Amino acid sequence: MAKLRITQRRSTIGRVFRQKRTMRALGIRRLHQSVEHDDTPTIRGMIQKVIHLVDVESID
Repeated sequence: MAKLRITQRRSTIGRVFRQKRTMRALGIRRLHQSVEHDDTPTIRGMIQKVIHLVDVESID
């Protein structure tokens, strides 16, 4: 299964609480932190909610 590397590039300060909670659910707590997740529809949906805060790259 393909994997995604998600890196936080912008701060969550001043963002809507749901976006902050989504970032926590992805496992991201601070700027420039990267996490890896399987490429599933659930993770893709979470990424779409915070796409303006993160960079996403596919890894094999």
